[in-house]
Amino acid sequence: MTLLQWFIFFLIIQLIHGLGTWKLYKSAGFKEIYAFVPIYNTIVLMKIINRPWWWVFLIFIPIINLLIIPVIWVETCRSFGKNSLTDTLFVLISLGLFIYSINYSSKIEYVINRDLNPKTALGEWVSSIIFAIILATIVHTYFIQPYIIPTGSLEKTLLVGDFLFVSKFHYGARVPQTAISFPMVHDTIVGTGIRSYLNKPQIPYFRLPGFEKIKRNEIVTFSWPADTVRKFFVKEKGVKKPIDKKSNYVKRCVAIPSDTLEIINGIIHINGKRSKMPYRAKPIYSFSAFNSSGVSTSKLAQLGIDIQRKFKVSEITQNKYKLIQPYIKGIIDNSPNNFVVITSSKGIPYDVRSKGRILLTEITDYKIDLLLTEEEAEIVTNSKLIDSLKRNFKTYKSYNTSFFPNDIKYNWNEDNFGPIIMPKKGSKITLNETNLPLYKKIIREYEKNKLDMVNGEIIINNKNTQEYTFKQGYYWMMGDNRYRSEDSRVWGFVPEDHIVGKPVFIWMSIEGINDGFKNWRIRWDRVFTTVNLDGEPKSYRWYFLFGVLIALGISEFNKRKKTK
Repeated sequence: MTLLQWFIFFLIIQLIHGLGTWKLYKSAGFKEIYAFVPIYNTIVLMKIINRPWWWVFLIFIPIINLLIIPVIWVETCRSFGKNSLTDTLFVLISLGLFIYSINYSSKIEYVINRDLNPKTALGEWVSSIIFAIILATIVHTYFIQPYIIPTGSLEKTLLVGDFLFVSKFHYGARVPQTAISFPMVHDTIVGTGIRSYLNKPQIPYFRLPGFEKIKRNEIVTFSWPADTVRKFFVKEKGVKKPIDKKSNYVKRCVAIPSDTLEIINGIIHINGKRSKMPYRAKPIYSFSAFNSSGVSTSKLAQLGIDIQRKFKVSEITQNKYKLIQPYIKGIIDNSPNNFVVITSSKGIPYDVRSKGRILLTEITDYKIDLLLTEEEAEIVTNSKLIDSLKRNFKTYKSYNTSFFPNDIKYNWNEDNFGPIIMPKKGSKITLNETNLPLYKKIIREYEKNKLDMVNGEIIINNKNTQEYTFKQGYYWMMGDNRYRSEDSRVWGFVPEDHIVGKPVFIWMSIEGINDGFKNWRIRWDRVFTTVNLDGEPKSYRWYFLFGVLIALGISEFNKRKKTK
C-alpha cells in the first residue's frame, strides 16, 4: 500500500471508530464529536478506559498495535459494564464491532471508577503475558535482536554456533513493512512450519534515525536479497517474501555507496587501492602446500591449522563405522578393503579408536589444498613442514552466469571481479546495453519500475531513456571465508532498505552446535565478546555476571524494604 492508500485507510478507520463510539464518549462526559477527531479521539479514549496516555503511541507502532488494539477493545467494553467472558470473546471475534451494540443500546452505563485489576488469576496471568510480549516485541523490533551464526562464511571472525546480539538502533531501526505478522518470530511460527505473516498489506519503507552510517568493512546483518526459501537448508519451490521477512544474513560490508569495487587475483580493491581490513578481519585464501616427502596433516593440525585429514580404516565393520561416523566429513572410498574417510583436523579421538579397536592409517599426499588466512600461511611457511606454499586464484576467465550479474556478457569469477560502482542515493547513471545487466534488478525489483528493452532501446515506465537516478544506496557484502561464502559475487547489491542492523556482541558461543546436544562445548573465551571493535577480542562475561549479581541484590533489598 502507498502512503496515500494508508492515509485513506486511516480516515476510514477513524470514521468506523466514530460511528461506533460517539454515544460512549457522550456517556463518559465528553463531546460526541471527539470520537471522530483523529488521534485526539484516542487520547480521550484512554481517559475513558482509565489507561495511561502513552498507550496512544503503542497503537501506531506496527506489530505492537496488533496486540494493544484488542486489549483496548476489551477495556472499552468493561468500561461500560460488559465484563463477562462471553462479552470478551464477542468483541475479539467481531474485531471490535461488538462495541457498536453497546454504543447503540437503549441503556448505556459508564463505570467511572472501574477496578482495573483482573478479576481472576487467569486474567492476571493473561494480562502479564500480553504486556511481556509487547515489551519484548518493542525491544526485538526496534533495539536489540538475537541471532545465531549457522554457516561458516565469516569463519575465523564469526564462528558457527556464535549467538549474536544485533543492534537495530545504530543504523536506525527499520519499521516493520509487513503490517500483519505474528510477534517475536520471523517468517514461520516456531515448530509449525506455518507462515507467520500476511503478504498484504505492506507499509512503505521507513527507517528511524540512527546515530551512525555503515562503515566500510564493518560486519552487517541484512535481509538476503535473493531469498526465495521458506525454510533454510530445505530445497523446495521458491517463495516470494516481503523484505522484512526475508532470511537474515551476516556478512562484511566491503563496499559502500559510490565506491568502485574490483577483485584482483582474490584481493579486494576499493577505488583503485587494496582494501585495508580491520585487525579482527580474517580473510581466508586458497593455497596449495607441497612436500617431496609428503605433507604431514597431523603436524599441520598441531600448528592449529584447520585442515581436513584422510585416514584408511582397516577391517571396517558396521559397528566400527557407527563409532567413527560422528567424526567423518566425507568418504573417499567405501570398499571394505580400502575404506578411506575424511575428518576434521582433530581426527578421530583416541578413546573412540580404543573402544572399537579401530586401526587407522593416515594418508599423506605430496600436495594438499588449504584454506588459510595470511597469518596462518606465514606460520605454515616458517614451520619447515613443507617445501613450498602457493596461493591459488582463478586467472582463467570465461563468460558465465554463475556470478553477478548472471549474464553471458560478463566473464567475472570469485577471484577476478569488476570493476563495479556501488550506486548512491540520488546519483545518476548513463544506461546502455552493456551496463544494463548490472542495474536491471535494482531498477525492476528494488525500486519498482517497469523496464523493457525494445529494438536496442531502454524503456523505463513506458518512456525511452538513457539515464537513471537511484532512489536509495547500495552495498556490497562478502564473507571472510571467501571460497565458502555465497555473497554479493553471486546475487549482487544489497539495498539500503534490506539493512537490518549491526552485530555488537557475542553473548554465547557453542562449538558443535549442529552435532547434537551431547557434542556441545561452550567457547568460554568468546562469551560476551564484542564484534565490530578493533584489537583482540575481550570477554566481558565476568563483568556481566557481576552486574547481574548487583541487580539481584538491589532487587532483594527493595523487596525486604517494602516488607518492613
